[in-house]
Amino acid sequence: MKLHASRRGAGPLLVCHPGGPGFDGSELHDLGGLDSTRTLLLVDPRGTGGSEDAETYLLDDYVSDLEELRADLGEERIDLLGFSHGGLVAAAYAIAHPERVRKLVLTVGLAAFTPEMQAEAERVIATFAGEPWYADATAAIAREEAGDYGTPDEAGAMWNAMVPMYFSRWEERFRPLVEVERMNPEPLRQFNATPFDLRPDLGRIEAETLVITGRDDFICGPAAANVLADGIPRSELVIVEHAGHMLHLEQPAAYSGAVEAFLAR
Repeated sequence: MKLHASRRGAGPLLVCHPGGPGFDGSELHDLGGLDSTRTLLLVDPRGTGGSEDAETYLLDDYVSDLEELRADLGEERIDLLGFSHGGLVAAAYAIAHPERVRKLVLTVGLAAFTPEMQAEAERVIATFAGEPWYADATAAIAREEAGDYGTPDEAGAMWNAMVPMYFSRWEERFRPLVEVERMNPEPLRQFNATPFDLRPDLGRIEAETLVITGRDDFICGPAAANVLADGIPRSELVIVEHAGHMLHLEQPAAYSGAVEAFLAR
């Protein structure tokens, strides 16, 4: 698998896997200014950005791609950051290759879907009921849950409709940072059709791990973060206040400050 990755910033290397699945590395931007202290290697996962398309987009595929990338870099061990679905991938990689990860940052990640996460999602979504974009956003979420992703253009429009919910408080200034024209729907389709549960294996992660999320993240908030932090032996948990899923855009200083403090130790 030929993966494309772009470098941004200066300093020690940090391999960064974005979310979706279906987004390329540009989703991460500068990770709240983290590029001022780290060289961010922003990975385009298979089927996104400049990377090759594939027939399968399974968790094991993403893990294999990361290991191939690490070998190509010539690095014995890497600092690895995963964002959202990328957090799931990064955790799975650290389980499969514990000796290859020096430090691990799981940003708005998850190990499994749990009833507590569902309850948290319903509670947070209800707080948005008075917003002018609420009806379109909830309709888009219902469409995704039904598995109706459509064409790449339609999948992009679906994301653009629901994205205000990914913030604690939506502001129009965020729109040019998060909207997309098109989105490959196949990775998301396969992800939602394939069960996963890393909880039994989290104890195999050897790397020091930072689990970080936004207080008001309706997808991978404190409920998901607590599962990761409880299961990973050498982990610490940071919950960023006044932030949703896109905490690197909403609270950039708090996010990048916490990550850099962890990596620099």
